[in-house]
Amino acid sequence: MTRTAASLPGSSTAASRADCNAPMAGQPFWWRSHLSRPAKPSKPSGGPMTDTTTPGAGKTLWGHPVGLAVLTGTELWERFSYYGMMGLLTLYMTKQALLPGHVEHIIGFPGFRAVVEGVFGPLTTLALASQIFGLYTGFIYATPIVGGLIGDRLLGQRRTVILGTLLMAGGHILMTFEPFFLLALLLLILGAGCIKGNMAVQVGALYGKDDTRRTRAFGIYLIGLNVGAFTAPLIVGTLGEKVAWHWGFGAAGIGMLISLVIYLLGQKHLPPDTLKAAGSEKAPGLRKGEGRLLAGLMLLLIPYILVFSAYQQAWNIFMVWADTSVDMTFGAFKAPVTWFATLDGILTILAVFFCVRLWAWQARRGKEPNDVGKISFGMILGTLSFLFLAGGAFLAGSGLTAIIFPVLFFVAADLMIPFVDTVTMSAFSRSAPAALGTTMMGIFYLATFVTNVTVGWLGRFYETLSHAQFWLLHAGLSAAGLLFLILLGKPLTRMLEPIPFAPTADPPIEATLGASRG
Repeated sequence: MTRTAASLPGSSTAASRADCNAPMAGQPFWWRSHLSRPAKPSKPSGGPMTDTTTPGAGKTLWGHPVGLAVLTGTELWERFSYYGMMGLLTLYMTKQALLPGHVEHIIGFPGFRAVVEGVFGPLTTLALASQIFGLYTGFIYATPIVGGLIGDRLLGQRRTVILGTLLMAGGHILMTFEPFFLLALLLLILGAGCIKGNMAVQVGALYGKDDTRRTRAFGIYLIGLNVGAFTAPLIVGTLGEKVAWHWGFGAAGIGMLISLVIYLLGQKHLPPDTLKAAGSEKAPGLRKGEGRLLAGLMLLLIPYILVFSAYQQAWNIFMVWADTSVDMTFGAFKAPVTWFATLDGILTILAVFFCVRLWAWQARRGKEPNDVGKISFGMILGTLSFLFLAGGAFLAGSGLTAIIFPVLFFVAADLMIPFVDTVTMSAFSRSAPAALGTTMMGIFYLATFVTNVTVGWLGRFYETLSHAQFWLLHAGLSAAGLLFLILLGKPLTRMLEPIPFAPTADPPIEATLGASRG
């Protein structure tokens, strides 16, 4: 799932984690439902300009700038479209798009398949579908680097986001027409890059550096992302599975159009764009000891890639397996398998809230584990989650697996997310040297690209292994990450020890959002 407030830049201590959870403590963030006008801001134009207004000035809603509601609503519907599409993609390819009688109609597909098989070797229909899923989700996290540069250097954040929403809306609409399948995926990748590279930057620009509302604002923003993510399968997934594929993709397209309308109508409440000249910001050089921190962060990516190469299969081959091998019937009703994605989203939010409070409680007693300890426990949960799937498949034999086993899988896997995902990104945002803030963001996106491509590659083994063996393979990936941390835990902990008084990077918040899940 998407990131939570616990992984925001600067949230490295228990105190900051508790602050990140502030909207949920006492009165909820929506309690103060009032609209006030403390100051009338100068009206920004739609184009790039220099920011001469005070961040956070102007109308406020629930104690925050109205622009926060605009950006949260925009991103909610974008995530609705993205996760709706992702839940259906592999099912659509394996049940229609790549089958004889359909695949011949896809423009440019013979050449595309030749290129993919030239890299990954000969692929069956299922293996090809899995690899396309991996490449699609992988490039989703490679393009935000380019999108961020376009927003910073060329068009400004507003125009780049508008371009991105138009591209994604066009991609979802083209998904309803079989011949344009590949073009649709390309537009969705490019559009996501434009949006992900610029949206969260605007959230931060609504507030001054020392504004105490800043962290809570990102908490609200991230809640909006998660709402969009876990409601999408209920609507997009159900329409796609139960009515027709193009109905599901059409619903995702409507979601993107709603996102665009919200963004356009709220332009006057958004922060003005600022364009940066290339090379205008001279970063400081590396300080003594920062090379050690950098090496530690690179090593921390190894268990991250291993466990999420397994976990992300929940959106790929898991959907195919659940569709054919899990008992989804409740009386006379068969539930859509994409509803598992909604369960995934809800459990992720609950798991993060639980962990934020758990770590704060442990910190008050001086017993909070360090980063390596938390990630190691997350690896145990990741391994356990796939053992549930393997055990369920083994017990079912040639019959249908009881639904309790996938449910237990998501309980364990989603509890793993804050222990691995949130903690890893907290370490990156806390320890990244100031000289390499943008570079570290790029490295993390590259790791996420590798993770998703690996997910696609692993899908080929679904047809050559038994179902139990296939899920044991994924349990083995998480176990390998745990073994890595057991062997290198102590030196890695020393490498990640902070340097006194060393300035760290404040990377774009998008570096901590949705790298593994959107």
